[in-house]
Amino acid sequence: MNSFLLVVNAGSSSIKFALFHTNGTDPLVAGAAGQVEGIGTQPRFTVKGAAGQPLVDRALPAVDVSHHSGALAVIRTWLHEHHEDATLRAIGHRVLHGGRRFSEPVLVDAKVLAELEALVPLAPLHQPHNLAVIRAVREVSPELPQVACFDTAFHRTQPAIAQAFALPRRLAEEGVRRYGFHGLSYEYIASTLPALGPELAGGRVIVAHLGNGASLCALQGGRSVATTMSFTPLDGLIMGTRCGALDPGVLLYLMGRHALDAPALEKLLWHESGLLGVSGVSNDVRTLLASADPRAREAIDLFVYRVGRELGSLAAALGGLDAVVFTAGIGEGSAVIRTEICRQAAWLGLELDAAANERRGPRLSTPASRVSAWMVPTNENLMIARHTLERVAGPVSAPEQDRLPQARADS
Repeated sequence: MNSFLLVVNAGSSSIKFALFHTNGTDPLVAGAAGQVEGIGTQPRFTVKGAAGQPLVDRALPAVDVSHHSGALAVIRTWLHEHHEDATLRAIGHRVLHGGRRFSEPVLVDAKVLAELEALVPLAPLHQPHNLAVIRAVREVSPELPQVACFDTAFHRTQPAIAQAFALPRRLAEEGVRRYGFHGLSYEYIASTLPALGPELAGGRVIVAHLGNGASLCALQGGRSVATTMSFTPLDGLIMGTRCGALDPGVLLYLMGRHALDAPALEKLLWHESGLLGVSGVSNDVRTLLASADPRAREAIDLFVYRVGRELGSLAAALGGLDAVVFTAGIGEGSAVIRTEICRQAAWLGLELDAAANERRGPRLSTPASRVSAWMVPTNENLMIARHTLERVAGPVSAPEQDRLPQARADS
């Protein structure tokens, strides 16, 4: 049977999607991927084929795509027109927060959806948008299986002490603790370690997920031991527009001295800080590296310094280090940043092979290096697709019912 899975990643103003075909000898074959961006402002619909070739690139009427349901209707119509002979087997969703309850992906029903709604206070900037799309699908196709895959779940293997804040216990009991994020990326990288070498699969590895959002994760035997993000994705490393680790006293100072309220602090810490705030130039590492503005260099230096410090911290949590793996946009794309971070980690026994680094590995370190370094592209969509297929494995029982519905006029 010609069938496929749909992977969805909903943000505040966009819905990204990717198709994975489930027929043939390979259980999951990547298909087209695209997004509706600019929801509520200047919406645009783009789709690329499996080989990266452009299939769609067009502006959309703002009145038709003022909410996520309208964006979903656009995607649904395109899928119906271009995959009318295929059966949509299930949808896998990236959901930011699983709280303490969800340590693995789960099929969504009314009870699960209610539990995920209860977690909105822990992730008010992300969770509502993730759940809005799940609800919209349930309204038009309630029989279609949907699987929630959590960015926090991979870190539930951490020891309790690594998840704790030194706050009153009543706050921990209501959910104030270190959760960690980028879990789907780290889980995918962990799944690739056996192919790199058995010593990595069972060893002490730090994965550097460096993108506009950035974090590090310490793996022992492929399981999360510690990570730099904590209660929210604000903590840890400097990011594109996020501040990273910050003395809480700074917040008290800003509230008292500058009378900043919660919305003003949210805007400052999430959208005006990080590489953008320090440089005053851009949140994009490529732009900063090309800039002659000394503030751009200062931002890069601070980013690399913080990564180097956190590498040392996580190596301590692991009791040693066998390998470092770079991934995500900056980690995969910037040989310069990888070079500078590896120099910071030379004391750990990491010796970079400059030529291997320029050709993007996969191994970046010299044969004599006590700690090896690698570059491995991440694939969170494939990780979600794998989880989704596992939850709905078996024949599709009612292809007529599960076939993707036509877009409704009132969507």
